[in-house]
Amino acid sequence: MAGSTVSGQCLCGAVKFTVDVPKRDVDVCHCSMCRRWSAGPYIGLPYDGVLALEGADNVGVYNSSEWAERGFCKVCGSSLYYHLLGSDHYSLSAGALDDQSGLQLTAQIFIDEKPAYYDFANDTPKLTGEEVFAAHASSPETE
Repeated sequence: MAGSTVSGQCLCGAVKFTVDVPKRDVDVCHCSMCRRWSAGPYIGLPYDGVLALEGADNVGVYNSSEWAERGFCKVCGSSLYYHLLGSDHYSLSAGALDDQSGLQLTAQIFIDEKPAYYDFANDTPKLTGEEVFAAHASSPETE
């Protein structure tokens, strides 16, 4: 599928975004931080570029680790994005997207931290945390 434009917003509408993405492939992160942040596994749409946010004054940013920050609406608390520091790589919250049709689950990460009480039926690649860090360490954007 060719690239597409996606738009999204927080629950209250105080923060909005529109970006062009090459694919509508989403991935799931099962790490303990994402689960605590989103009250379940975090489902994100990868985006590489400048993220211009309408209502940016309403965005809170939490540095959740040495390598990443998470953006949320300061008004309603909606999770908006995960951002890999030192790069233009974001993971936009799939739940914030206005049109979720055509999304396809293509990968699961931090599968080694997934609790036993849920499973996804989708047959996707499943990476451990160690495999995720190794992949990012060897990518050109982190060198």
